[in-house]
Amino acid sequence: MAKIEATSTANFARVGAIQDAADKLMAPENIRRDFLSKAGLVGALYRAVKPDPAAIELAPRCGCILAIAERIRTTTDPPDISHVMQGIEELLDQSIAAVPFTIGERGSGWFDLSKIDFEALRRKFDKDKPRNTDLEHLKAAVRAQLERLVRLNNTRADYLEKFQELIESYNAGSRNIEEIFRELLDLSSVLTREQTRHVRENLSEEELTVFDILTRPGPDLTDQEREEVKKVAGQLLQRLKDLLVIGWRQRVGSRARVRLAIEDALDDGLPRAYSKELYETKCAAVFEHVYESYQGEGKSVYTMTGFAWQQLV
Repeated sequence: MAKIEATSTANFARVGAIQDAADKLMAPENIRRDFLSKAGLVGALYRAVKPDPAAIELAPRCGCILAIAERIRTTTDPPDISHVMQGIEELLDQSIAAVPFTIGERGSGWFDLSKIDFEALRRKFDKDKPRNTDLEHLKAAVRAQLERLVRLNNTRADYLEKFQELIESYNAGSRNIEEIFRELLDLSSVLTREQTRHVRENLSEEELTVFDILTRPGPDLTDQEREEVKKVAGQLLQRLKDLLVIGWRQRVGSRARVRLAIEDALDDGLPRAYSKELYETKCAAVFEHVYESYQGEGKSVYTMTGFAWQQLV
């Protein structure tokens, strides 16, 4: 702290010193939490003695501690996703597409990993060791995209589990910063492909979710049977349009009609590879998905604005 206090405020030298200190205290997570807790105590005690003239002597040291704490918070717990984009841009010097947020209210939206040039990030950090700040920005970007992908399609939960395992292993000291950064880049590439998979499958995002529920896990299907299941997914969603009215989840009769429509659609269209037991399991899984994802009257997780996404997650 004494070194920071002695640093000149000219030419933003002290700002750089505070950033360096924040980077060192940002990881691992237990060190960050401990510092932020103690910084909070410092702030409370400083405010308590502030009327006393002694507070003048404490001001430089307390100011440095609180400035470092604030820098850590704005990096690790961004108030909105646009802050994540700002951090990634700093990493890559504008190598990301300029306008990743094209939907939503108040200028916010979901974070699109496909806009990030991950190969450029790899090349950058093959030469220079990533800092804790770099890692926190990447973690925030991946987490934001994962939350959206899983909310749209819960069969993707294994990606979220993988992400959490990586972070936990890093916090436990099993991976160093270069290893965790590289593995997060690998996961990011997988997620980028996943978010456009519905296009390769020739399905909408909604249809892909139903298709995944019907095929994950099992049964083993031929190419022709997979096409049949895709057709079932599209037909089912068409059947449900008139049934998903406002308040359908609160009315017993409306829920029963939705459940029956699901059972009829799957009974009519699923190939013979589905046993009776598997059919019943899939009916229950599809109903649960529809119940959680569709509010009625065209409102669903697939029609939410970016601001609504932020409120939801």
